[in-house]
Amino acid sequence: MFSLEIQENSKLSENTSHRHFRNPVLAYITPWNSRGYDIAKTFNSKFTHLSPVWYDLKSQGTKLVLEGRHNADKGWLSELRMKGNALVLPRVVLEAFPNELLKKKQQRKKAIDLIVRECEEMEYDGIVLESWSRWAAYRVLHDPDMRNTALQFIKEFGQALHAVSLERNSKQRLQLVYVIGPPYSEKLQEHDFGPEDLKSLSDDVDGFSLMTYDYSNPQHPGPNAPLKWIHSTLQLLLGTSSSGAQSLAHKIFIGINFYGNDFTLSEGTMICHFQSILSHLVSNTMTSDKVDANLEDAFHPLKSTHVGSCWRF
Repeated sequence: MFSLEIQENSKLSENTSHRHFRNPVLAYITPWNSRGYDIAKTFNSKFTHLSPVWYDLKSQGTKLVLEGRHNADKGWLSELRMKGNALVLPRVVLEAFPNELLKKKQQRKKAIDLIVRECEEMEYDGIVLESWSRWAAYRVLHDPDMRNTALQFIKEFGQALHAVSLERNSKQRLQLVYVIGPPYSEKLQEHDFGPEDLKSLSDDVDGFSLMTYDYSNPQHPGPNAPLKWIHSTLQLLLGTSSSGAQSLAHKIFIGINFYGNDFTLSEGTMICHFQSILSHLVSNTMTSDKVDANLEDAFHPLKSTHVGSCWRF
């Protein structure tokens, strides 16, 4: 049965327009799976937001540089919009040095101006912004003043985007979806994104992309997105009923991974190669399908020396 499921994975639904899920749906289109561009066109009507992974904002000496326009495909954008109404919000990762960016008002303004101008020139519908995990890694979120500055920067970003109307539809403003990572402990740490942050940004951010996947890693192999963990992550983010954040649940995009990890017992790596993992799973002997009762996520031990593959579609 498992072999048959793997072999039939490439088949798509014949219904390309009817939506069963009525809430907003955001799909990322990644450079390591070019087929995603075709799927986005075919199933345009099933999505509300599409985010091609194209841009990075980087520090270059004392300057800021927005890299990625060479990834943008205007032909694909044109074809996409002929087939449906999904909004296109390219992902932008803020790789600029956080201390330099957040401490200097002129740098913050420059970052916003660069990205808003790119949206206007390329006729995007907004952006998906990713920065929180990088800021946490640089420990800027551990400082209350810097954390407040970071939140204010995101608010200003949203306000700047909302001030721009689309050329195709003057009633539609540019949108901001902000990427947030999940906490990895039972209680929120000082650098985690929580209910107060959600409330603080709610007026200026149109949606929050919650990364409820990659629960395990090569150092601690296991399930990718255990259901109980996803549920507890949402509970931590929305807080108690008295927090006031639960009314913002409609703004959260729950992350769903369309890939799996293949780990050895001692190590694992994330190598994104769809066909190799499929052929590997089909050709190797499946010893068992195990489900951790606490995690409710199946994992499949294999007799193999194949190390670390990740598949996405």
